[in-house]
Amino acid sequence: MDTALLPALLKGFMLSAGLIMAIGAQNMFVLRQGLKREHVWPIVMFCAAADAMLIVAGVNGLGVLLSAVPGLSTALSLGGAAFLTWYGYGALRRSMTPSRLIVDRQASVSLTAALASTAAFTFLNPHVYIDTVMLMGAIGTSMPADERPWFVIGGASASFAWFASLGFGARFLAPLFARPMAWRVLDLLIALMMAALAISLLQSAFAG
Repeated sequence: MDTALLPALLKGFMLSAGLIMAIGAQNMFVLRQGLKREHVWPIVMFCAAADAMLIVAGVNGLGVLLSAVPGLSTALSLGGAAFLTWYGYGALRRSMTPSRLIVDRQASVSLTAALASTAAFTFLNPHVYIDTVMLMGAIGTSMPADERPWFVIGGASASFAWFASLGFGARFLAPLFARPMAWRVLDLLIALMMAALAISLLQSAFAG
């Protein structure tokens, strides 16, 4: 690789890492599945591939199109709020049922259901389009054409590294989460976070 292209790759990596590490619904879902050691590879690959696809779309000008479509942001906000409310309610119920909080006793979900939830956390969050399509897309579009692919590779690499670390690193917390109370606290935190995010999305949907 031409060393002159390294700044573009590093810029994509650092920007993507800075945006994706914020604690959010998607990250909490990946962490929880990592703790359960259930469908971790497919979920990690889906999240990384989705980010890469959205960054590519943004660099190729989709961000400008999205910002010009009236009502799209509102529709995404309402859909995201509904999904987060539903998922948060499920987490709240789990936090009140100690017998279901031990990892080995938790009901498994199918790969299809796990990926469907991953897709919802990814694509029903308006902020993912702001971060990847619009923000990273705007920066990538401003770069010379020969540097853009490396910017995308850097961004996609950061996404994969983060989700892999989150999903597979969660197992090191397994001794802590062998205690039912730890699962109860985690699920309660997830429920509170989902509620806060849902309220935030509703506020943005009706702000105008």
